[in-house]
Amino acid sequence: MATDPTPAAAELSTKINDLDRRIRDLQSEARLATVADELENLDTALNQMTPRLKEIRELGYVFGHDLEDKITAVRRQWPTLRSGAKAQIAKQGPELQGALKPLEVKLANVKRRQAQVADATRLVADALPGVENLEARVTAAQQAIRGSFDAFKREADLLSSRLTDVKRIVEWTRDGKFTPLAGEGVYAAVAAKWDRDGKDDPKGRLFLTDQRVLFERREEIATKKFLFVATEKELVHELLLEVPVREVDGVVASDKGLLGHEDHIDIAFTHEAPVRAAHFHLDGQDNKLWVTLIERAKAGEFDKERAVKVDPAVDHSATAPTKCPSCGANFTRPVMRGQTEIRCEFCGSVTRLGQA
Repeated sequence: MATDPTPAAAELSTKINDLDRRIRDLQSEARLATVADELENLDTALNQMTPRLKEIRELGYVFGHDLEDKITAVRRQWPTLRSGAKAQIAKQGPELQGALKPLEVKLANVKRRQAQVADATRLVADALPGVENLEARVTAAQQAIRGSFDAFKREADLLSSRLTDVKRIVEWTRDGKFTPLAGEGVYAAVAAKWDRDGKDDPKGRLFLTDQRVLFERREEIATKKFLFVATEKELVHELLLEVPVREVDGVVASDKGLLGHEDHIDIAFTHEAPVRAAHFHLDGQDNKLWVTLIERAKAGEFDKERAVKVDPAVDHSATAPTKCPSCGANFTRPVMRGQTEIRCEFCGSVTRLGQA
């Protein structure tokens, strides 16, 4: 009949398991494999940046005039940093693995003597300082090697994250229910809910271009239910709001919800707009950033960031008529760059722009 181990034996077993785990960890870490993998991952990410940007440009992204130069700069800087880090791995890895061998021998001795509780306990205590010392050496080596390219990695990660965000924006635009005007570029987009005082508050995507503020509803709604559970759904995707940035009268950020973690913005529009105000709950982006972006769009500052310049031939805002040729009524809404026609609010006739 098996007997329960003594408290001393049980404690020894725990110590041996811990020692075994720490040495197994060192067998991996002493090769500095984690740092080597980080170098390879960073190398792959940098090699993908140029084709990623090319794809984004082909999808129609016209801003980020600095992206090409930034990618060229990081790719030029990387080979020297990579070579230095790899040289340190090649030098320190074998040294650390060599220091691990005596510890592996001690662990094997401990396991052989486990039945002799007192002797094995002494051997564990004898092995621990060496394990702790090697763990400290491995950590120091990893930190030193990472330190040689850590600042560079942060910069490269920010650049990669920016490309990811831009890719999302262009994909949302291509999936959108609006067509960009000639020369118009989408600068920002965020998932959002249009809060209309609880009356059919639609969820979707808020877009900001250099010419317009747009909101698309994009959400699944239940078409059939059984016992309050949706059994059939359909995607509702429609453009609900389209306002020239010139008709933005002001924008204010507010923090709501538990501990103020919800980002909201209120946009006020001029009397020419289809609505006088709109309140949006942003999902995943800073409301203060959006206040700044909308103000910059209204001031025409996005043009400074264009990689693809606007063809002057698409801008009819300076030469557009101010009155309807059919009924003589004043056109009240400003003409946007890229706009090709004006529809009279009074008689409904359409005036083509840019035609002789």
